[in-house]
Amino acid sequence: MSRSLKKGLYVDPRIMKKVLTMKDSGKRQPIKTWSRACVISPEMVGTTFLVHNGKDFLNVFVEENMVGHRLGEFAPTKKFIRHGGKMAKEQEAAANASAAPAAAPAAKK
Repeated sequence: MSRSLKKGLYVDPRIMKKVLTMKDSGKRQPIKTWSRACVISPEMVGTTFLVHNGKDFLNVFVEENMVGHRLGEFAPTKKFIRHGGKMAKEQEAAANASAAPAAAPAAKK
């Protein structure tokens, strides 16, 4: 369920205060946050956040095309390993074996 238009976007006031003080001071330190639900506002463009994903803090550099999205969208919480099992490993090994000899002669030229 989305947030009411009457209330506006959720921007954590503590994060906004840190962003404004950082911009005033001119320092370029990353801002550590656990607030993944905070919406990125135009004032945050150009700052680096350390967003918690449940285990680690991931670097998120805010660019102009990120405005309106949430901080948590750029710090994935699940690590994709890969699908498949024995058959997928065999196919991957065959693909690597066929790609390696094709790349070797090109490197000798």
